[in-house]
Amino acid sequence: MPDLTQSGDFEAYVDGQPQYYTRISASFGNVAGQDNTPFDNRIKNAGANLGRVLFYDKRLSLNNTVACASCHQQEHGFSDPNVFSDGFDGGKTGRHSMSLSNAAYYSPRSFFWDERANTLEDQVLMPIQDSVEMGMNLLDLEVKLGLTSFYAPLFDAAFGDEAITSDRISKALAQFIRAMVSYQSKYDQAFTVGTWNAPKFEEVFTEQEMLGLRLFSGVPGDRNDSLGCDTCHHTSAHTADQAHNNGLDGNNAPDQGAGNGFFKVPSLRNIAASPPYMHDGRLATLMDVVEFYNSGVQAHRNLAPALRRNGSQSGPPVRFNLSQEEKEALVAFMETLTDETLLTLPIFSDPFEE
Repeated sequence: MPDLTQSGDFEAYVDGQPQYYTRISASFGNVAGQDNTPFDNRIKNAGANLGRVLFYDKRLSLNNTVACASCHQQEHGFSDPNVFSDGFDGGKTGRHSMSLSNAAYYSPRSFFWDERANTLEDQVLMPIQDSVEMGMNLLDLEVKLGLTSFYAPLFDAAFGDEAITSDRISKALAQFIRAMVSYQSKYDQAFTVGTWNAPKFEEVFTEQEMLGLRLFSGVPGDRNDSLGCDTCHHTSAHTADQAHNNGLDGNNAPDQGAGNGFFKVPSLRNIAASPPYMHDGRLATLMDVVEFYNSGVQAHRNLAPALRRNGSQSGPPVRFNLSQEEKEALVAFMETLTDETLLTLPIFSDPFEE
């Protein structure tokens, strides 16, 4: 039985997003245009609370052994510390579990590394039905949840009656996941000390973290030292505008993602809490990631222009030739994006834990 005595105020948490996220003139861009929340599935407390119970309930798998949270663990940025995740019958997933932090902010709306799900509402039902991940039939799931003592009142509160349907399951799960917004990291403290459009990073960051920020994106009003990392990881939510080809492999790699080597780019929020990295988990540490972009980008024919020398369409892959000090600074900056509040907040935790 889940503990239903504590209901989370998800609406207040999401509404608490600061102006440097939402204002059009925010220093690093705003997230408003990236929000993929559909008009008919806005975050409401009752719906997100139902989504939380569903997210952690192992009944969603065929043999009651795996929940959504099994592969998306709160303390790991709603990702999995394993390279590949364990399915309900001992099988392994084909790709690494992507972090869900800031999943609401991706304007193309598509989900999975290969973007095969058109919306988050579509995505949340796919692992449930997957023959490796959870192995469940949606019609059987509706019956199964109807046999519990607690789901009917939760559906009634969220949707106005007790009917349990796969459409409502998808909407509740999507509301819960979209509420996983990250805005309380050390990076965010610079805006608290300063203003929404004039953050004082120098008063919050160490000298090493400041160097990392300058390399990553520059600082407001001075982007001269930037490597352009914010070309793909922009806004203060550090989210992407579209899928990119980052040169992880050459032209003949067996996994071409969404096609031609393009893969969805997750938010960098809580990146330090969610190793390993890339769609196949091949990079174990953030230093490995930095070194890949420093010296290992491959010359795929569709490589992002930002990763070619001089930003050309056909030039060779960029080689930054960073010093060890600069590489360590980039790692230190990415560690400032860790949001301990989101990683520990009870409203996102397991309601089934005793």
